[in-house]
Amino acid sequence: MSKRDYYEVLGVGKGADKNEIKKAYRKLAMKYHPDRNPDNAEAEAKFKEASEAAEVLLDDSKKQRYDQFGHAGVDGQAGGFGGGGIRWWILW
Repeated sequence: MSKRDYYEVLGVGKGADKNEIKKAYRKLAMKYHPDRNPDNAEAEAKFKEASEAAEVLLDDSKKQRYDQFGHAGVDGQAGGFGGGGIRWWILW
């Protein structure tokens, strides 16, 4: 399954600043939060999708990689340095 564009998920343009992104995320989070939509798998999926989009677009380095490489730039399975989690040099 391919992921939707994070800007599309949040309903903002690529030139959106952090305040616009936060506002769009809050609106979607309130609408689709699992506590407001118990036992609604579709709302839960939309909430998770919006949360993932906001996590990337509100982090300057993740946003830069996403803008340059798309989902491959922020996907943990893509390899390289863009995966997040524990960095390899921390382990050494």
